[in-house]
Amino acid sequence: METVYATGAIPSQEEAVRLYDSVGWSAYTRDPELLVDALVASLSVVTARVDDELVGLARVVGDGLTIVYLQDILVAPSHQRLGIGRELLRQVFEPYSEVRQRVLLTDDEPGQRLFYEAMGFREVHDLAPRLNAFVHLDRSTE
Repeated sequence: METVYATGAIPSQEEAVRLYDSVGWSAYTRDPELLVDALVASLSVVTARVDDELVGLARVVGDGLTIVYLQDILVAPSHQRLGIGRELLRQVFEPYSEVRQRVLLTDDEPGQRLFYEAMGFREVHDLAPRLNAFVHLDRSTE
Protein backbone atom coordinates (compact mmCIF):
# COMPACT_ATOMS: atom_id res chain seq x y z
CA MET A 1 0.00 0.00 0.00
CA GLU A 2 2.13 2.87 -1.34
CA THR A 3 0.98 6.45 -0.88
CA VAL A 4 1.53 8.60 -3.98
CA TYR A 5 1.72 12.37 -3.51
CA ALA A 6 1.09 14.89 -6.29
CA THR A 7 1.36 18.66 -6.39
CA GLY A 8 -1.09 20.61 -8.52
CA ALA A 9 -3.38 17.67 -9.28
CA ILE A 10 -6.89 18.94 -8.58
CA PRO A 11 -9.20 16.04 -7.70
CA SER A 12 -12.52 15.59 -9.42
CA GLN A 13 -15.60 17.10 -7.80
CA GLU A 14 -16.81 13.64 -6.78
CA GLU A 15 -13.46 12.74 -5.18
CA ALA A 16 -13.22 16.05 -3.34
CA VAL A 17 -16.74 15.81 -1.97
CA ARG A 18 -16.16 12.22 -0.83
CA LEU A 19 -12.94 13.15 1.00
CA TYR A 20 -14.32 16.31 2.64
CA ASP A 21 -17.50 14.45 3.67
CA SER A 22 -15.42 11.62 5.16
CA VAL A 23 -14.01 14.03 7.76
CA GLY A 24 -17.32 15.81 8.35
CA TRP A 25 -16.50 19.06 6.55
CA SER A 26 -20.01 19.47 5.17
CA ALA A 27 -19.76 23.27 5.02
CA TYR A 28 -17.45 22.70 2.04
CA THR A 29 -19.56 20.04 0.34
CA ARG A 30 -22.86 21.91 0.31
CA ASP A 31 -21.67 23.63 -2.87
CA PRO A 32 -19.44 21.12 -4.69
CA GLU A 33 -18.70 23.48 -7.58
CA LEU A 34 -17.49 26.16 -5.18
CA LEU A 35 -15.27 23.58 -3.46
CA VAL A 36 -13.57 22.67 -6.75
CA ASP A 37 -13.27 26.35 -7.73
CA ALA A 38 -11.59 27.02 -4.36
CA LEU A 39 -9.14 24.16 -4.94
CA VAL A 40 -8.29 25.49 -8.39
CA ALA A 41 -7.80 29.04 -7.03
CA SER A 42 -5.44 27.84 -4.27
CA LEU A 43 -1.78 28.79 -4.28
CA SER A 44 -0.89 25.10 -4.10
CA VAL A 45 -2.68 21.77 -3.66
CA VAL A 46 -1.01 18.50 -2.70
CA THR A 47 -2.95 15.25 -2.86
CA ALA A 48 -2.30 11.79 -1.44
CA ARG A 49 -3.57 8.64 -3.13
CA VAL A 50 -3.48 4.98 -2.23
CA ASP A 51 -4.37 2.57 -5.04
CA ASP A 52 -5.53 5.61 -7.04
CA GLU A 53 -8.05 6.55 -4.30
CA LEU A 54 -7.86 10.11 -2.96
CA VAL A 55 -7.08 9.71 0.76
CA GLY A 56 -5.63 13.11 1.63
CA LEU A 57 -5.31 16.71 0.54
CA ALA A 58 -3.59 19.86 1.70
CA ARG A 59 -3.95 23.31 0.19
CA VAL A 60 -2.48 26.71 0.86
CA VAL A 61 -3.62 30.19 -0.09
CA GLY A 62 -1.81 33.52 0.13
CA ASP A 63 0.73 35.52 -1.85
CA GLY A 64 3.47 32.91 -1.55
CA LEU A 65 6.03 35.61 -0.78
CA THR A 66 5.27 37.07 2.63
CA ILE A 67 2.40 34.91 3.87
CA VAL A 68 0.96 31.46 3.24
CA TYR A 69 -2.19 30.14 4.91
CA LEU A 70 -2.80 26.45 5.34
CA GLN A 71 -6.44 26.49 4.34
CA ASP A 72 -7.16 22.75 4.41
CA ILE A 73 -5.42 19.57 5.40
CA LEU A 74 -7.48 16.43 5.61
CA VAL A 75 -6.89 12.70 5.58
CA ALA A 76 -9.63 10.10 5.22
CA PRO A 77 -10.33 8.46 8.60
CA SER A 78 -9.29 5.05 7.21
CA HIS A 79 -5.80 6.43 6.50
CA GLN A 80 -5.17 8.65 9.52
CA ARG A 81 -2.20 8.14 11.84
CA LEU A 82 -0.04 6.75 9.02
CA GLY A 83 2.09 9.86 8.47
CA ILE A 84 0.07 11.08 5.47
CA GLY A 85 -0.92 14.37 7.11
CA ARG A 86 2.66 15.05 8.13
CA GLU A 87 3.89 14.44 4.57
CA LEU A 88 1.09 16.52 3.03
CA LEU A 89 2.01 19.42 5.32
CA ARG A 90 5.70 19.09 4.51
CA GLN A 91 5.11 19.01 0.76
CA VAL A 92 2.54 21.82 0.60
CA PHE A 93 4.83 24.20 2.52
CA GLU A 94 8.11 23.07 0.92
CA PRO A 95 8.07 25.67 -1.91
CA TYR A 96 7.45 28.41 0.66
CA SER A 97 10.22 27.65 3.16
CA GLU A 98 11.48 31.25 2.96
CA VAL A 99 8.05 32.77 3.62
CA ARG A 100 8.03 34.43 7.04
CA GLN A 101 4.38 33.83 7.99
CA ARG A 102 2.87 30.36 7.71
CA VAL A 103 -0.55 30.53 9.31
CA LEU A 104 -3.53 28.28 9.98
CA LEU A 105 -6.87 28.46 11.71
CA THR A 106 -8.29 25.22 13.09
CA ASP A 107 -10.85 23.71 15.42
CA ASP A 108 -10.18 23.36 19.12
CA GLU A 109 -9.57 19.61 19.14
CA PRO A 110 -6.72 18.20 21.25
CA GLY A 111 -5.51 15.87 18.48
CA GLN A 112 -5.22 18.73 16.02
CA ARG A 113 -3.32 20.85 18.52
CA LEU A 114 -0.83 18.04 19.14
CA PHE A 115 -0.37 17.50 15.39
CA TYR A 116 0.27 21.15 14.58
CA GLU A 117 2.58 21.64 17.55
CA ALA A 118 4.55 18.58 16.46
CA MET A 119 4.87 20.26 13.06
CA GLY A 120 6.35 23.42 14.60
CA PHE A 121 3.26 25.63 14.84
CA ARG A 122 2.49 27.61 17.99
CA GLU A 123 -0.65 29.36 19.17
CA VAL A 124 -0.35 33.12 18.79
CA HIS A 125 -0.76 33.75 22.52
CA ASP A 126 2.35 31.61 23.15
CA LEU A 127 4.60 33.75 20.94
CA ALA A 128 6.86 36.66 21.77
CA PRO A 129 6.37 39.39 20.88
CA ARG A 130 2.72 39.06 21.75
CA LEU A 131 0.40 38.68 18.77
CA ASN A 132 -3.35 38.80 18.29
CA ALA A 133 -5.42 36.83 15.82
CA PHE A 134 -8.84 37.88 14.58
CA VAL A 135 -11.40 36.20 12.36
CA HIS A 136 -14.86 37.09 11.10
CA LEU A 137 -16.95 34.04 10.27
CA ASP A 138 -20.13 34.31 8.26
CA ARG A 139 -22.37 31.91 10.17
CA SER A 140 -24.98 31.95 7.41
CA THR A 141 -22.71 29.73 5.29
CA GLU A 142 -22.35 26.94 7.88
